[in-house]
Amino acid sequence: MFNNLIESSSHVDEMKRRGSFFLFTVVTYVVLFVAAGVASIYAYDAQLEYPNTEMITMLNPVDFPKPEPAPSKPTTGPSVGSGHSSGFVRRNPTASVNDPQVVPTETSSTPSTNPILPAGVPFTVGNHDANPGIPGAGRHGGGGSGNNTGGTTPVIDVGSPPKPEPVQKTVPKIISKGPITGEAISLPKPAYPPLAKQMRIQGRVSVQVLIDEAGRVISAKAIDGSPALMHAAQKAAFEARFSPTRLSGQPVKVSGVITYNFVLQ
Repeated sequence: MFNNLIESSSHVDEMKRRGSFFLFTVVTYVVLFVAAGVASIYAYDAQLEYPNTEMITMLNPVDFPKPEPAPSKPTTGPSVGSGHSSGFVRRNPTASVNDPQVVPTETSSTPSTNPILPAGVPFTVGNHDANPGIPGAGRHGGGGSGNNTGGTTPVIDVGSPPKPEPVQKTVPKIISKGPITGEAISLPKPAYPPLAKQMRIQGRVSVQVLIDEAGRVISAKAIDGSPALMHAAQKAAFEARFSPTRLSGQPVKVSGVITYNFVLQ
């Protein structure tokens, strides 16, 4: 009985100790949270002492003066008998199509037969067409003057057109051929690889070669045959020689195929 009483008393003390520890922990966390909140309030700087004093001013639109149009050039000259004739006489004065100041009064699909009047020069309206420095040039009959020469247009001889240059045929730099084994002037036999001989490998090997203008092989690549024999065939192809090939008198390169036949003795 006493043992039970002593044991229950120890449990009560333990519970009190744990309760006080829990309460202390809760109070500590609450104090820390409150201190953090107060510190954040003081740390925040709203900068209320610097108000925004910018002002926006709206301006009324301003009307710019319109540019004055340039004065147009006179399109007509003095009349007959004014004494200011420069030698240009026109029955129907016709301005050039390059003059933007003169607008035609009517349109037609028929070309005008009136001579063009140079821009910016004075002229006289008369019963015939004439240019200064060419007496009676460009006149057309009218009014019974008796001095008309027919109004023909002078012809300028520009000479005969140049002859076209002869077209030179372009010669290709490389001529592609098929098998060229029989065209070789020197075709050394390839050495039989010892490993291929031990494995009893034999057969044909085709090598694609490129021959320069002097007949020497500058490129060789095996394209068919046993891999054990390709290296020996390529090495022998570099030692082959051919006659130089010419096309239209110009030396050219040749591309072809050399075939080697490996046979065991």
